[in-house]
Amino acid sequence: MSETIFDKIISREIPADIVYEDDISLAFKDINPQAPVHFLVIPKKRIATINDIAKEDREVVGHLSWVAAKVAGEMGIAQEGFRTVMNCNEFGGQSVYHIHLHVLGGKLLGWPPYTDKPKNLE
Repeated sequence: MSETIFDKIISREIPADIVYEDDISLAFKDINPQAPVHFLVIPKKRIATINDIAKEDREVVGHLSWVAAKVAGEMGIAQEGFRTVMNCNEFGGQSVYHIHLHVLGGKLLGWPPYTDKPKNLE
C-alpha cells in the first residue's frame, strides 16, 4: 500500500498545524476549512476505510471520537456544538484512504450538509 498524505504528516515529511498528538492519534487543522473550526483526527495506524476497521481497531476508532471532543473543548466549540464526519469510499466523499474524522464547528451548521446531488447520482 503506497503512502498517503496522512502517513507523511505523521512522519513529519509534510508540515501540518497539529493541535493534538498522542501515541494513538494525531489531530491537525484542515488545509481547506469548511467551517470556522475544522480539524481532522487520524489514527497513527493506517486503516484505509471504515469498511477496513477490524475488531481489534475498535479502541483506536473510539479514541478518535474522544480526541475530537477533547480538542473541540479546547477550541471553545464543545458547548455550542460541533459535527463529526467520517467519509467512506468514493460515493461517500473519501479522498484520502486513511480513515479520518472531520470535526467542524464555530457556526450553526445546516442539514443536509450538501444540497447538490453528485453528478454520478443524477
